[in-house]
Amino acid sequence: MIYRRLIHYKIPKLIVIAITLTNITLLSSPNPSLAQLEQPKPNPLELPLEDPLLPNIPRPLTPFEKRKLRQELDQLNAQAQAQFDKGNIPAAFDIWYRELRVRRVLGRLEEIAALGRVGEIAWNNTLTQDVKIISKRLKTLQELSEKEDPLSPELLMALADAYEKLHALDDSLGIYKRVLNNARKAKDPIAEEKALKRLGELYLAKFDYPQAAPIYEELLDRAQARSNTLEEGVYLQILAEIYTRSLQPENATKIKEDLAENYLKTKKIQLIPALKISIGQDYEALNQPEMASKNYQEAYSLSWSLQLFGAAAEALTKLGKLYQTYKQDDYALQIYQNLIQVEQLSYNYYGLMRTYETIGEIYLAYKQYDVALEFFKQGLILAQSLNYKQDNFLSRIEQTNRKIRGEDEPEPPQVNPDVTNPNTLEEIPEINPDVTNPNTLEEIPEINPDLINPNTLEEIPEINPDLINPNTLEEIPEINPDLINPNPLYEIPQLDPDLINPNTLEEIPQLDRDWLKKGNLKNRKN
Repeated sequence: MIYRRLIHYKIPKLIVIAITLTNITLLSSPNPSLAQLEQPKPNPLELPLEDPLLPNIPRPLTPFEKRKLRQELDQLNAQAQAQFDKGNIPAAFDIWYRELRVRRVLGRLEEIAALGRVGEIAWNNTLTQDVKIISKRLKTLQELSEKEDPLSPELLMALADAYEKLHALDDSLGIYKRVLNNARKAKDPIAEEKALKRLGELYLAKFDYPQAAPIYEELLDRAQARSNTLEEGVYLQILAEIYTRSLQPENATKIKEDLAENYLKTKKIQLIPALKISIGQDYEALNQPEMASKNYQEAYSLSWSLQLFGAAAEALTKLGKLYQTYKQDDYALQIYQNLIQVEQLSYNYYGLMRTYETIGEIYLAYKQYDVALEFFKQGLILAQSLNYKQDNFLSRIEQTNRKIRGEDEPEPPQVNPDVTNPNTLEEIPEINPDVTNPNTLEEIPEINPDLINPNTLEEIPEINPDLINPNTLEEIPEINPDLINPNPLYEIPQLDPDLINPNTLEEIPQLDRDWLKKGNLKNRKN
C-alpha cells in the first residue's frame, strides 16, 4: 500500500514537470511559419560576399585572376539565361544575383553595367520586386561614389545608362544634366552634344514637350552652324512634331516652313505635299485662311505633278471645306469638280461618293433641285455598290423630289426631352411616384388598409360578424331555429309525430300492423 501511495503521489508531479518543460520548449521554438512571416526574405544583393569563386582571404585580385573571374561570371550569366529561357525565373535570378554579388570585386563600372543588364530583363518581364532590388543597389553605388570623389564621366554615363534600362527616367535625367554641366565646364562639344541628345530623348519619352523643345532648338542651331542639312532635317522634324503635339501652331508653322526648304535642299520633294497640308491646318488654327488656302493649293499642285493622288485629294478636300467655312460655295464647287477627277484617277470610290454627296448638298442649298438630284443619284449608285450609306442617299433623293414637287417637308414629331426616352425616342409614360414601384416602374395596386393584412399584404376576406366566430374567426354554420336545441345548440333531430313518444321524445319502434291485428298487442302488454 505504501508503494502504491508513493506512485500516486509522484505521478502528478511528473505530469506538471513534463507540461512545464513542454511549454518552455514551445516558447523557445516558435512556429516556423510565423517566423517566416516575421522575417522577410533578405535582399540578395546585401548578403555577405562569400563565394567559391573568390579567395578565402579577402585580397586584391591579380590581373590573371580578374580575367579568369570574368570568364566564370560570364558562364554564370549564360546559365541564368538558360534557366530563364526554360521558364525557371526564380532559379535564373538566384544565379544572376550571385553573379552580381561577385561582380562587384571587379569594380563599380562593371557592377553597374551588369546591374543594368539584369535590371532590363526584370523590367521587360514585369518583375517589380527585382527591379526595386537592383534600383536600390544602383542608388547605393551612386551615393557611395559621390561621398568618395566627384563622379567620373565614365561612372556618370554608366549610371545613366543603367537607370535608363530600368526606366528610372528621372534618375537618368538627373545624371545626364550633370554630364552636360561637366561637358560644358570642360568645353567638350562632342560630350555636350551627346548629353543634349540623350536629354532630348528622355524628355520625349516622358512626353515633356516644354522641356524637350529648347533641347532640340539648341541641337538645331548646332546642326545649322555646321551646315549639316541631314541633321537639320531630323531636328526640324522632331521640333515640328513637338510644337504640333503641344498645340503651338505659330511655332509649328515656322519650323515646318523651314523643313519644307530643307526637303528641297535634300531633294525630298515627295514629302513636301503632306507637309504643306499640315502647314495649311496650322494657319487655319491661327485664323489665317489666306495662308491656309495658299498652302493647300501648293500641296495640290505639287502632288498632282508628282501623281500623288492621295495627297492631291486630301489637299482639295481641305481647300473645299475651307471655302465652305467662309461661305464661298461657288469656289468650293469648282474645287469639288476637280476633286471628282482626282478621286476617279485614284479609284477612291468612298471619296468619290462623299464628294457627290457634298456637291448635292450645295446645290440643294442653292435650290437647284434637279442638279442636286443628279449628284445624289450618282452617290447612290456608288453607295449600293459599296453597300454603305444607302439609306442616307435614299433619304436625300426623297427630300429633293419633294422639293421638286413643291411639297412641304413633313414636320418632325415634337420631342419633349422630359418625357421622351433619348435612346428609342419613345414617349415615357407618366409615372406617379406614389403608386409606382421605383425598382420595376410597375404600378402598385391601390391598397385599402381596412382590407389588407399589413404583414403579408394579402387581402383580408370580407367578414360577416353574424356568421363568424369572433374567437376563432371561423364561419359559424347557418342554424335552423326549428331544429336546434337552444340550450346546448345541438341540432334537434326531425321528429315524426306518428313515431315519437311525446313524453320521452324517443322514437317509437315501427310496429308490424299485421302482427297487431292478430291480437298480439294485448298479449305483449300483459
